[in-house]
Amino acid sequence: MCRNIKTLFNFQPPATDDEIRASALQFVRKLSGFTRPSQANAAAFDQAVDEVTAAARTLIASLSTTAAPRDREVEAVKARVRSRARFSRA
Repeated sequence: MCRNIKTLFNFQPPATDDEIRASALQFVRKLSGFTRPSQANAAAFDQAVDEVTAAARTLIASLSTTAAPRDREVEAVKARVRSRARFSRA
């Protein structure tokens, strides 16, 4: 499940709110062990997602770098190459 959490810092264009929330959702899912919480736990789960989203947004906005912004397409190609190398072993 955590493999879905992607690096969001230093990309051009910057990470969207949807990407940050999706990353927070994956993080909370991993911590809690729930894909979808029960009704009894839904409020706590949703609050955790909101808080992690806010913390992630603050973190990304606070970071600085001298490196050039990364290109999403180039990073996607690199990820596909790594995936092929990892899963094509027979």
